[in-house]
Amino acid sequence: MNKQEYDLVVVGGGPAGLAAAQEAFDQGIKDILIIERDFELGGILQQCIHNGFGLHYFGEELTGPEYAQQFIENIRERGVDIKLDTMVLEVTPEKTVYAINSDEGMLEISAGAVILAMGCRERTREAIDIPGSRPAGVYSAGTAQRYINMEQWIPGEKVVILGSGDIGLIMARRMHLEGAEVEAVLELLPFSGGLTRNIVQCLEDFDIPLRMQQTVIDIKGKDRLEAVTVAEVDDDFQPIEGTEYEIECDTLLLSVGLIPENELSEEAGVEMHAVTGGPVVNEGRETNIEGVFACGNVLHVHDLVDWVTEESLIAGKTAADYLKKGINKRSKAIDVDPGENVGYIVPHKITNKVEDRKLVNLYMRAKQPMTDVKINLYAGDKKLLNKKARRVEPGEMITFPVPEKMISSNDIASLKVDIVKEEE
Repeated sequence: MNKQEYDLVVVGGGPAGLAAAQEAFDQGIKDILIIERDFELGGILQQCIHNGFGLHYFGEELTGPEYAQQFIENIRERGVDIKLDTMVLEVTPEKTVYAINSDEGMLEISAGAVILAMGCRERTREAIDIPGSRPAGVYSAGTAQRYINMEQWIPGEKVVILGSGDIGLIMARRMHLEGAEVEAVLELLPFSGGLTRNIVQCLEDFDIPLRMQQTVIDIKGKDRLEAVTVAEVDDDFQPIEGTEYEIECDTLLLSVGLIPENELSEEAGVEMHAVTGGPVVNEGRETNIEGVFACGNVLHVHDLVDWVTEESLIAGKTAADYLKKGINKRSKAIDVDPGENVGYIVPHKITNKVEDRKLVNLYMRAKQPMTDVKINLYAGDKKLLNKKARRVEPGEMITFPVPEKMISSNDIASLKVDIVKEEE
C-alpha cells in the first residue's frame, strides 16, 4: 500500500474544498492535499454556465466555471497538492484516509486534520416513489444540466419539471432557451424552494407556468416517456381525487431535493443532524471527532455558492488553528436550537474560545415564507437580540450575526432563535 502523510487532507475539490484549502494555506498550513474523484477541480460549478455567482464574495457577477476558476488558480499558485480521479474509500476517526486511483493504486494517507467537503447529490425518482412505467426520458435536473452544458446533448423537446428548487427553475429556463417546450414546473408545497430572483428570471420572464401544490402521480410510456399524470395535493401532500389531469411530454426533470454526501462521514463516526442530513458541528465547523471538519453542501445545502465559500473559509481557518496551536474550548458548550418557524441553524453549538472574535454568525432557514418579521435570539427566557426582516423564504439562507460579548458568559447553556410576525 502506498503510504503518505499530510498535515491537512481536504476530501472534495469543489467550491467548499477549494476555499477551505486556500484559507488553511493562508493561515500557515503548507502541507495540504485536496482529493477529488472527478477529472477536474470545481465540482458542480463546472456545469453551471449561467451567471449570478460571486455577487457577494467577489462583488461581480460570474458564471459557475468562472467562479471556480478563481479558486483553482489560487490553489495552483499556492502549490497545494492535488489528486484528481481519486476515490476516497474511507476516513477513519484517527484521521487516516484510504483512497484509490489508477496511477498510485491503493493509498493510505495519514492526516493531522481532515476537512470533509464532498458536496451533495440529487434525490432520484426512486427516493420519492413515483409510480408508473420506466421509460427513457426521466432525469434528475442536474443530470440534464450536465448533458446540455457539458455533453452538448438535449434530453428532450417537451418537458415537465417536478420541483421548484433553484436547479429546477434554472433548467426550465435552460430547456426553453435550447428550444424545448416547458409545459409546467410543478411544486408539491404551497411555496417555491428556489430563490425569488430565479422564479422571476427563469419562469416569469419566459411565461413558464409554476403550479403549486401539484405533483406527478403516474408516468406513462413504454420505450420513451409519453405523458405524466398530475394531481393537486392536500395539506398532507396526498393527491386529491378528481383533480387528476394529463400532460403530454417526452421528458420529466426531477428537482426534488439534494442530499449531503455523508457516507464517508457516517462510517468515520461523525454525529449527524436529523434535519440537515449533514454533520453536527460547532462554530468552527469541527465535528464531534477532534480534528475532523465539514463545510459546504456536505454540511447543509446552501442557496448561494458565496455562502459555501464563507463557511469553508471558517473551516479552513479553524483547521489551521487546530494544527498550529490547538483550539481553546469553553468549559461548557452552548447549544444552538431552532425555535418557531426556524428549520435549522448552523452551527449547532458554540464551543470555542477565540481571541479577538467579535461575531459568531448563525446561518438558518425559515420553515414557511413570512413577511414583516422579527428574528429573535434568546438565552433561556432572556431576549438578547432581534432584527427585522421584510421577508423570509425557505429557499433563502438567513445570516444572523451574534456579538461575542453577548455569549462570552459561561452562564449561557443554550441559545434559541425564532422568527415571528412583527407586532403592529
